[in-house]
Amino acid sequence: MSKTTARKKTGIVDTMKKYQFMFEELVKRDFKQRYKRSILGMAWSILSPLMTLLVMRVIFTEFLGKDIPHYTIYLFSGNIVMSYFRESTRNGMRSLTSNAKIFTKINVPKYLFLLSKNVSALVNFGLTLIVYFAFCGIDHIRFTPKMFLLVYPSICLLITCIGIGAILSAMYVFFEDTSYLYDVVLTLLNYMSAIFYSVDSLSKNLQTAFLFNPVYVYIKYFRVIVIDGIIPSPAYHLLCLFFPVFYLSIGMFIYKKYNTQFLYYL
Repeated sequence: MSKTTARKKTGIVDTMKKYQFMFEELVKRDFKQRYKRSILGMAWSILSPLMTLLVMRVIFTEFLGKDIPHYTIYLFSGNIVMSYFRESTRNGMRSLTSNAKIFTKINVPKYLFLLSKNVSALVNFGLTLIVYFAFCGIDHIRFTPKMFLLVYPSICLLITCIGIGAILSAMYVFFEDTSYLYDVVLTLLNYMSAIFYSVDSLSKNLQTAFLFNPVYVYIKYFRVIVIDGIIPSPAYHLLCLFFPVFYLSIGMFIYKKYNTQFLYYL
């Protein structure tokens, strides 16, 4: 490890320690705002994906799920990954604009606001995973040590969302139209991530094209481990790693380059 890389890591750790209290308060605030005036509160973190799963199960089983083993878990795998990606990146997109009153008055690292949004989304994702594994048991899917490998795509997904959130939050500061355009992108991703259908019947070229979509890549990892009981190849693990490295590098570069300019647009 180079001295420059070591200094950067040390600097980030020191910054997180310095602003630990503020970071914890930001996460608490995000939770309070999310469930403000909600009777069921955090229960919606579990109920929302379950209701979506129920609707998709009823609609798509007869048309698309007859030949897919454990179709409920197949749907659930796609639903929870896509839901986390959607929540994390959409909230991350507004992390700068919604906290402008803070960092325009106090000199704090702007990525703290982005990280707090991602931590809140990650907690919701964790709660949903508990229900997910409960459904696996109900669907007679045997638990194996291989399932611990799901930590890997989850971490990759987290870092990917942080990177994409950084890109979107910077764009949203300069162009408010980013919000409307991203809604279209999310709709496209929802249909292009094979959440409720299988790509096995498609041509090899089309199946390869799906691998450019990080959401699909992580959904497939979940399905291969949980439903098929197979560990993905080393090449597939490298593909999973490519997305967080790629998007985080771009996101942090943009944050560093436009750090001072954000203040003039907020």
